[in-house]
Amino acid sequence: MANVVIETKDLVKNFGKVCAVKGLNLRVFEGEIYGFLGPNGAGKTTTIRMLTGTLKPTSGFVKILGMDMWGKEIEIKRSIGVVPDEPRMYSNLKGYEFLKFVAEIFDMDEKIAQQRVEELCSVFGVDYLDKFIADMSHGMKQKILLISVLMRKPKVIFLDEPTVGLDAKSAKILKLLLQKYASEGCTIFMTTHVLEIAEKMCSRIGIIDKGILIVEGTMEQLRNLVKDRMASLEDIFLQLTATEDISQIIKEL
Repeated sequence: MANVVIETKDLVKNFGKVCAVKGLNLRVFEGEIYGFLGPNGAGKTTTIRMLTGTLKPTSGFVKILGMDMWGKEIEIKRSIGVVPDEPRMYSNLKGYEFLKFVAEIFDMDEKIAQQRVEELCSVFGVDYLDKFIADMSHGMKQKILLISVLMRKPKVIFLDEPTVGLDAKSAKILKLLLQKYASEGCTIFMTTHVLEIAEKMCSRIGIIDKGILIVEGTMEQLRNLVKDRMASLEDIFLQLTATEDISQIIKEL
């Protein structure tokens, strides 16, 4: 059986009187692409922030690669890569300076880092490393941030809406790269609102709603749950999370 790479136990996060994540239990395995889906405000980004050590839980624990997040935080962060929903980068640096900075932070061999940057820039069509980050569009920043993570080939990659801002070709390349990395043993944990991407890419899917993990499984298991062998992930998602009859709403407009 594959090793457990990401694990949470009874994970809770409160913001004042609002409980954003309620007793979340997850087990994600080595080489798995795990899709973490949910409506807006369901608790996806809050969960990723706890899994990556940028937000402390109210209670419960997080283990990454068998290490407790709050006891081995530095060791864990050396082994993971994170692409947040909004690219947060040093705007006064040029693209190549930012990538060099990341390579140095993670003590990458200079030649290997340069080779990987060149390869990834080529496939993503990045020819603007001389630009200041402040002058880049959202999509341009997103590509630089993706390259800064992918060039390291970390053991675990967390992606929060990774295709937002990417053109169709770049999104396709990213999907293929993530599948390649997973086949080599990397564990991918991703959120996305593009359900077609999750359906095609993910080994397993978890759906969170109002802070509670309401269902988890392969596409086959999810289809069995809703008793529809032909259901798309969109059909399943809406059946489990929608509170109104969408067709009726459209009819009334």
